[in-house]
Amino acid sequence: MRDRIILACTDCKQRNYTSTKNKRKNTERIELKKYCKFCKTHTIHKETR
Repeated sequence: MRDRIILACTDCKQRNYTSTKNKRKNTERIELKKYCKFCKTHTIHKETR
C-alpha cells in the first residue's frame, strides 16, 4: 500500500531524504520544505521517480 519515495532538493538537486506515501490517496508528487545540508538552508524538496 505505502511506497517508498526519495526527496530531492530543488536548488542543488541532491537526494537527501526518503519517506513513504500512500499512492491511492496521493497520486501527485509530494513537495515538502526541509533542510538541505548541502545548501545549508531550508528549501523545497520534491519527490523523484
